[in-house]
Amino acid sequence: MQETALPASSGIREAIDAMGLAQSPAEFHGAVCGWIAGGGALDDGWLAKAMADDSLPAAPRDGALTRLRDASAAQFADRGFGFELLLPEADASLAERSGALFDWCRGFLGAFGLAAGATPPLSDESVEALADLARLAAAAPQEDGDEEDEDALGELEEFVRVAALLLHGDCVLGPRHRQQLN
Repeated sequence: MQETALPASSGIREAIDAMGLAQSPAEFHGAVCGWIAGGGALDDGWLAKAMADDSLPAAPRDGALTRLRDASAAQFADRGFGFELLLPEADASLAERSGALFDWCRGFLGAFGLAAGATPPLSDESVEALADLARLAAAAPQEDGDEEDEDALGELEEFVRVAALLLHGDCVLGPRHRQQLN
């Protein structure tokens, strides 16, 4: 069975820094998930393709970035909807957590576009979800908030999680299912 637990954010941070990438762990995970959801290939060249940087070397096969990719792919494939976002822990500030969610959305959108192309086979719900993700990617975190803001952030996180699964369903699972029928 493939490991579905995401590697620790600190290990991802170290691996990102070692590769010379400028993303936060959340933005990088968003990009990995966007690449997977858009149907991007998970071969040795996945990192350069997902980051749109041909000068990047392949991610080490036993490294944290490859483990993150593999765990994310396994979570997308999990019929129990075990898909998770790599975000700061609940004890981080509201600004840090919301900023990370918006970073995640930015990373997702960029790599999703690269993998899915200009005209992916999206349902009306996925088109709407993609537009909502774009609005979140353009948002800025607020410095402080109350219980209502905490609840809203939790709802946004769940929306983003479901939107990613929906997009993956349209771009990867739908075509795979159609191939099996033919």
